Amino acid sequence: MLPTNLKPRLLIFLIILYAGLSGCIPNQSILKVSGIPVVISADNQTHNLTAAPGETVGKVLESAGIKLGQLDKVQPRETTIISAGLRINVVRGREEFETKTIEIPFERQTINSETLPVGQQSYSQSGKNGQEEIVNRTYFEDGQLVSTTVVKTTILKQPVPEILVIGIGSEIAAEPIQIPGKLVYIKDGNAWLIESSTASNTQILMTGDLDGSVLKLSKDGKWLLFTRKSTKPPTEEINTLWAINITDPKAKPINLHTSNVVHFADWDATTDSIMRVLYSTVEPRSSAPGWQANNDLYRMVVAKNGNLGAREKIIETNSGGVYGWWGTEYFWSPGGRYLAYSRPDEIGIVSFKNKNLIPLLSIVPYQTASDWALIPSLAWGGDDEIIYVVTHDPLPGLANPEESPNFNLSAISLENNLNIKLVQQSGMFAYPSTSPINESIAEKSFRLAYLQALSPLQSANSGYQLIVMDRDGSNRSIRFPRAGSSGLNPQTPVWAPAPTNKSQDQFLAMIYQENLWLIDDATGAQYKISEDGHISRLEWK
Repeated sequence: MLPTNLKPRLLIFLIILYAGLSGCIPNQSILKVSGIPVVISADNQTHNLTAAPGETVGKVLESAGIKLGQLDKVQPRETTIISAGLRINVVRGREEFETKTIEIPFERQTINSETLPVGQQSYSQSGKNGQEEIVNRTYFEDGQLVSTTVVKTTILKQPVPEILVIGIGSEIAAEPIQIPGKLVYIKDGNAWLIESSTASNTQILMTGDLDGSVLKLSKDGKWLLFTRKSTKPPTEEINTLWAINITDPKAKPINLHTSNVVHFADWDATTDSIMRVLYSTVEPRSSAPGWQANNDLYRMVVAKNGNLGAREKIIETNSGGVYGWWGTEYFWSPGGRYLAYSRPDEIGIVSFKNKNLIPLLSIVPYQTASDWALIPSLAWGGDDEIIYVVTHDPLPGLANPEESPNFNLSAISLENNLNIKLVQQSGMFAYPSTSPINESIAEKSFRLAYLQALSPLQSANSGYQLIVMDRDGSNRSIRFPRAGSSGLNPQTPVWAPAPTNKSQDQFLAMIYQENLWLIDDATGAQYKISEDGHISRLEWK
């Protein structure tokens, strides 16, 4: 028991002690955690608190009752360990989405037509705007606009282009040109025939799907061999091989039940009594260039009623040498005595008897550093004894000969095994082509046409000009196009059949700016045969 006189004093002491302790209680905005001082900036407010050693930023925010949304940002990261004087910044992120529909303006297209008078115009199709639905995302940070982006677009209605047809009249040769044989060409995936005169132009196939890989007339000019785009995905089937009798207006295309013919198919030149077709195949691939070549060779019989006979394998599937994945091409000699082959590293002759390849010349393959390979272009002389071929030759000082930009046009004699360079630096796409032998001339000579690169050491991307010369390289003349014009695209010059008398002109056919041109070899005269373009391949027999 305390003495009575001490009780008032004790009561006064307790009151004073309580008042002192009450002044030490922290403000409610300060978290009572002993340890490291921390400052948090969030929602336009500042929070001062202390955190226990070892705590993370995320834990401190949780202790302070600050919750984070998916778009919120924290600096430093939530996993960062607290340190003295650390300042934590919280940025609030917010997004809004807006959907709207806009009009897609229609395009205006112009097509030239030689069927309308010069300057006359007409609309073949009216233009209509399309509609597109756009979803925009707007992003804010702490209420301030940061960005607006398109996150989704949906075409609700496709626009329809306006097509204006403008008449260009006839800029074709003033008078029809008389030509020998039959000239077939592909335009917009259809096959057309010019026979006897350029005034006679007939559409013989209207399927719209000829791909141009094969277009070959039989020796008598009655049958056309061609390829069509497959209706299957290109990774399953690239194209299909067909034939049609172009002398019968009622004839229907015959499906030869042969697929993936990219490099070669032609009529058998060794016989006139039996219709036979030779072809090689590839295997479709999803990677560039879209196939893997088999480098094979088959022969099959085709009856005139459309029935297919036996198939004979002449050359087995093989690697095709260096860069053989691209493929092998084959070339008949004019008389049908030989079938030559050309692949990136070699040319030679096919032995039908032994069913093998007989090499004639090794060629340094060209390293394209791309998804294509170069097959040396090749042509037979009219006498079946000379092969004209584009050879790839090294340049001095070049470490890798496969990278050489130097290409020459050479002549190889089968009779005495001579190899003569006729043209230095012709370019890689020279595509030699020989005329038929003119039987009306005593010496039975022929002419050689080829393409000369305008930039020989950059011939992969160069334009070309048509050169014609004698079989030995003499009497060389530039034939097409005119001086100052843009160059030709790579292609094989197509000779007309041999004239039947001395008075007839010897023509070549070329495609220039997607139009058909005829060039008179004797006079150099140039005749434009079409004006509305879209021509892609020629064949003349």
